[in-house]
Amino acid sequence: MKKSLLPLATALCFATSAAFAQTNYPSRPITLVVPFAAGGATDVISRVVADHMGRTLGQQVVIENVTGAGGTIGVTRVAKATPDGHTILMGNLGTQAASVGLYPKLAYDPRTDFEPIMNAAATPMLVVAKKDLPIKDFKEFVVYLKANAGRMNYGTGGIGATSHLTCLFLDSLLGVKPQHVPFRGSGPALNAVLSGEIDYVCDQTVGVAPQVQAKEVKGLVVAVKSRVPILPDVPTTEEQGLPEFQASGWNALFAPKGTPKEIVEKLNATARAALKDEKVRARLLELGAELPSEADQTPAALGKLVSSEIDKWVPIIKSAGVTVQ
Repeated sequence: MKKSLLPLATALCFATSAAFAQTNYPSRPITLVVPFAAGGATDVISRVVADHMGRTLGQQVVIENVTGAGGTIGVTRVAKATPDGHTILMGNLGTQAASVGLYPKLAYDPRTDFEPIMNAAATPMLVVAKKDLPIKDFKEFVVYLKANAGRMNYGTGGIGATSHLTCLFLDSLLGVKPQHVPFRGSGPALNAVLSGEIDYVCDQTVGVAPQVQAKEVKGLVVAVKSRVPILPDVPTTEEQGLPEFQASGWNALFAPKGTPKEIVEKLNATARAALKDEKVRARLLELGAELPSEADQTPAALGKLVSSEIDKWVPIIKSAGVTVQ
């Protein structure tokens, strides 16, 4: 009789331990994996949000930049992490949507291998060129690119990164094939534009707005319908004659599949609190970020966003014939 009760006792022990872990969460610092190099848009947004979350949770949220393969190396690491809320991810459009179309052997499924936490911030995409490129605006850039595509190049945060997708989208609209130069993050790609090593980038306002404001690079166009408040002199694609070129990056928090619902809800509430903080909001807005509405700050809303973005971008990628083995 005693022997038959052993499995029940063991199960109760595990259940009690799991419940304790959830009520005692977090019991140590949380690792927030950013799957790109420091200095890029996803990294910058992560640091602003993580600092406030750490203070709310009473444990430091430590940023760990895990680079490579368009961000998929870092994402794979989180997918395989222990689902206890102490390792989470700041994924983005590239890692959580475009990757499905780019990688035939992708090691994770963005729709099923993660627990959505919250969409943190979106950023309009901006086309930025090196200072000595002989053009004065986006219209001239388009003409120049079409005439010199074989000799021009653009940098990105890696194959499948948001910056790559946006430039790929532009290529498809213009019917050009300039050389793609992938870096380990959009930060290094921007540095290459500043040094004149590459001709242009398509990146999020958060990463490049300061350099545009300082006139260290040429801010040519924003790929959204309205001008960005922090870059009032940069026209929209509609103003520059290419209204179909619309792209906005998004950056969102995820936990490994199987993370207890209570922990996901606590992380969501903590992230929501960060976006309500006036200093956090001001910092993100001054970087050019767009903050999600209250209705779009739920785990369910993020899950729907991931699915809809996969449906949008995978056909564009397949049409361009871009794959990564």
